Amino acid sequence: MKILPVEKIREADAYTIEHEPIADIDLMERAAGKCFDWLFQHIPSSRPVNVIAGTGNNGGDGLAIARRLVESGYQVEVFLTGDPDKLSPGCKINYNRFIEIEGSINRLTILSDQGNSNEEKSPLPLWGEVRGGVVILDALFGSGLTRPVTGFFAELIEFINRQEQLVVSIDVPSGLFIDKTVTGESHPAIIRADYTLTFAPPKLAFFFPENDPYLGEWILLDIGLSEEFLKQEEVKNYMVTAASIKPLLRKRNRFSHKGTFGHALLICGGKGKMGAAVLTVQASLKSGAGLVTARVPKSGVGILQTAVPEAMLSIDQDEDCFTGLPNLDNYTAIGIGPGIGLAKPTGEAFKHLIQSGMPLVIDADAVNILGENKTWLAFLPPGSILTPHPKEFERLGGKTSDDFQRNLLQRDLSQKYSCYIILKGAYTAITSPNGECFFNTSGNPGMATAGSGDVLTGIITGLVAQHYPPLEACLLGVYLHGLAGDLAAEITGQEALTASDIINNIGNAFQSLHGEL
Repeated sequence: MKILPVEKIREADAYTIEHEPIADIDLMERAAGKCFDWLFQHIPSSRPVNVIAGTGNNGGDGLAIARRLVESGYQVEVFLTGDPDKLSPGCKINYNRFIEIEGSINRLTILSDQGNSNEEKSPLPLWGEVRGGVVILDALFGSGLTRPVTGFFAELIEFINRQEQLVVSIDVPSGLFIDKTVTGESHPAIIRADYTLTFAPPKLAFFFPENDPYLGEWILLDIGLSEEFLKQEEVKNYMVTAASIKPLLRKRNRFSHKGTFGHALLICGGKGKMGAAVLTVQASLKSGAGLVTARVPKSGVGILQTAVPEAMLSIDQDEDCFTGLPNLDNYTAIGIGPGIGLAKPTGEAFKHLIQSGMPLVIDADAVNILGENKTWLAFLPPGSILTPHPKEFERLGGKTSDDFQRNLLQRDLSQKYSCYIILKGAYTAITSPNGECFFNTSGNPGMATAGSGDVLTGIITGLVAQHYPPLEACLLGVYLHGLAGDLAAEITGQEALTASDIINNIGNAFQSLHGEL
């Protein structure tokens, strides 16, 4: 699913209005209807609703939602934050429609607006005491904001955030930018929503961790923007969903054999970290690789052959760490990093591997070795895949001021070094050499557990071994990994989830995508 910048979202609205055709007010009504449907399903009519409406189209959405709620038996009060004579056209229409059904509208102002010259000036809104159990509907600004909120509106937002009430934002929490950061401010005035009902396509800001405290749980609502416009629009950002992943998944030919599905070499494990090797190798086998060989130090032989009898071993001459390469001719994919440590001989052997020219899947300690030897990045074989977590990425590319800048840096590194970077997180971001970024949507917080990244490395290396192109291996591997974690969490709960649980559900994840479950 494409992620559009704010100006393209406006163009999509205009294109839909012109070519469907549909009136601007009817498109607003459609958006309000989608929000009302969600609210009706999740908020009982016994709970009063306070709608905080701005003077633009986001306020118009709020007024239309308020009207529908009143018509369905909800107790609703609207608090308008501007002059009724200065509303946008769509907002004005919905203001009048709400008046026609005798809806309750209050105007929020600052105390100095009340005409009492002796009153001490204060930016606090005239709202009175908020009753318990009220649902606050935020329809102040929407996605069109271009500068940080200050003054009266900042005080209003801070007032709302102090209330211990359920807050639902319409499209975007008021105060949040969707294409750049505002959270670099020392105390940004942004609504802290419990839920954000946003209109498709999704917004870039929603995928960055610094914005999570403001978004709450966000729900993507399809308001029927022109499919023709969305298809023809070129973008650099995408949201990865099951629907986009299913076409990548291959079905197996009846007469296939293990050689058909490639041979993965995994350089992993070291003294005290053989568990990482076990997890990586098991995951690679579960991903469908025909053959998997683990390159391990001598001390790991008994562990691997006992824990993963399906794997073959390539035994390093060193007792405790990776120090040398086997013959690479027979392998269709090579993954390196989980548990290998940072010993100097390990780094030298990794350098020789880079010089072999074969694309690599690089994780964990191998990423950290690159972070200590940044000049080696220039020699990475084109098409290599790096899978850092945020701290490892920082060692590679340096610190950034915010998540937007980090995402730009990630793209720059992918383009500069012709590699794919998988930055692991809640919405794992995958960048490609052409500057595109794909945000994954599977997975859950229970996967923040030891060994989860090793499992991902094994899955992706196994997919590359099966001759999936690098981008497809990244997209499919990350989504499968998250989906296996979701299926595991349904059984164990998030708190008890382990990396082994993820491995045990890789098969179920495949079946789910194939449509067999």
